[in-house]
Amino acid sequence: MPTLSPKLELERCPHCNVAKPNLTRQHFFDTRSHTGENPRTWAFYACSTCGGVVTASSVSLNSGVFQFFPGSESVDEAVPKTARAYLTQAMQSLHAPAGAVMLAASAVDAMLKEKNYKTGNLYSRIEKAASEHVITDDMAKWAHEVRLDANDQRHADETAQLPTEMDAKKCIDFAKALGEFMFVLPSRVQRGIAEATKQNSPSQQKKLK
Repeated sequence: MPTLSPKLELERCPHCNVAKPNLTRQHFFDTRSHTGENPRTWAFYACSTCGGVVTASSVSLNSGVFQFFPGSESVDEAVPKTARAYLTQAMQSLHAPAGAVMLAASAVDAMLKEKNYKTGNLYSRIEKAASEHVITDDMAKWAHEVRLDANDQRHADETAQLPTEMDAKKCIDFAKALGEFMFVLPSRVQRGIAEATKQNSPSQQKKLK
């Protein structure tokens, strides 16, 4: 467990996902509720890699951290294993944008293949998925706004610039949204239907009476 010490020891920065980040305390202060209860100490930490700020709280300085913001992000288990692995690695590589873009594109590729879209380039398969209403037209348009094909562009044009961290974040955001739409939401709907069916079953209704 990390402590509210001069260095906040997290496995990864919640902003850039760099491993073992150098998070240095910049400021701290104490708070209480309006009734004078629930005393807490808050501290702000800055990542030396990306400059992102993490807020953490505890009962006092140098004590175990209750919680920190933003929290660590993970990929939902409903996303297929291969796509989930690529997307997780992309999120962990945000500090290396070129690699993060390629990993995000690989995640999108794996998601499309899971739905049996296997022929053609990435964008043509996204368009086909939209035409068959597997994803929305707006999602297909969004795909063209991000640099999922940045690696191909660099092979075709040697003067093309490397992706920036912002380019990588846009690609990762698209991949996360695609996974949410194609796998996570349908999974939640199925769980909701199953739960509702269970609650409305004659045996369950009999128990409630």
